[in-house]
Amino acid sequence: MGYWPDGRPRYRSVYAKTRREVELRLSEIKLSLNKGTYVHPYLLTLADWVHAWLERKAQEVRPKTALVYRQDLSLVIPELAGKARGLGSLKLQAVKPHHIQGALDHLVKEGIARRTILKVYQLLRAAFDEAVRMELVARNPVVSVRPPKPSQLAEGEPAPKPGRTLEPFEIRALLQTAQGHPMELFFRLLLGMGLRRGEALGLKWGDIDFERAELRVQRAWTKLGSEGEITAPKTLKSKRVLPIPPDLLEALREKYAELSLRKPPEELREDWLFPSRDGETPVYPDHPNHVLRALCKKAGIRPCRIHDLRHTWGSLMLARGVPLEVVSERLGHASFEITLRVYRHVLEEERRSHVLDLRTLLEGPGGLPKA
Repeated sequence: MGYWPDGRPRYRSVYAKTRREVELRLSEIKLSLNKGTYVHPYLLTLADWVHAWLERKAQEVRPKTALVYRQDLSLVIPELAGKARGLGSLKLQAVKPHHIQGALDHLVKEGIARRTILKVYQLLRAAFDEAVRMELVARNPVVSVRPPKPSQLAEGEPAPKPGRTLEPFEIRALLQTAQGHPMELFFRLLLGMGLRRGEALGLKWGDIDFERAELRVQRAWTKLGSEGEITAPKTLKSKRVLPIPPDLLEALREKYAELSLRKPPEELREDWLFPSRDGETPVYPDHPNHVLRALCKKAGIRPCRIHDLRHTWGSLMLARGVPLEVVSERLGHASFEITLRVYRHVLEEERRSHVLDLRTLLEGPGGLPKA
């Protein structure tokens, strides 16, 4: 099979039940050697490889994302979660398309959401793509498997919840009810600037430039397992400097002035806007959810999610004619396409309203001069 670095020849033993099977296997190996597609057999299992792949991915993505990857893959590779033997016990090179298809079919029978199954498929394909690049396997067995379509919902499976845009009267009722609450500024940051929950919770007073009326997003406080953890913002474009609206700036000034009576400015700059009881960390990531639920009930409006407040800001900005690229930049989306996909319904309404006849186009501002 070639030579070792020290010059010794390399050998490979082939076993089978019959001589004919051995001859066939030898022919396959010789053919792959001539084509340059031969991969030496390893004792590495699928679980071993995916675990190593997840460890590398953890250096590239946010901790919460890495945790979700592991949880999703554990559905077909229970060894990742320390459970019974499953697909992960197979040797990496022994995994065939029918093994992958069987595992995905099992998830369908178990009633797992099709969108989750599609994520599992995509992660498995990515893990095997890496194995092919590392020359651990000759081909990716997942490529031959037909992925489930996210639009095909299993019977009884709930459809994805679209973002809800609060009506103006709901926003007024919510903010009026939240007056004086320790989390009032939090809700105003989401409704007035479109921040993500983790971005608002990760703010320190030093991130606010009162002179320039700007706010710097440079970290996030997210839930990882049952704990909170400081992470980088969600995307590269999430690190951004945002202008603060005048009314919100005034509210922040008042809160800062109140706190500065008890602490010198240099210490206050390192304090969280929404601290926990000990002040060492921000409040628990789920805390705003409970507060919002209670405030909606007290205000007499329909329940909404924390993300709906951010979604409301984006919808209102686009409905007022603010350019898509400006809204996308303020929201910290990775691309304009994401903003377009999320707020397509708002833009459709705007497009339908822009219907002008030829006379209006010709005689309006900038049109042809009248004879």
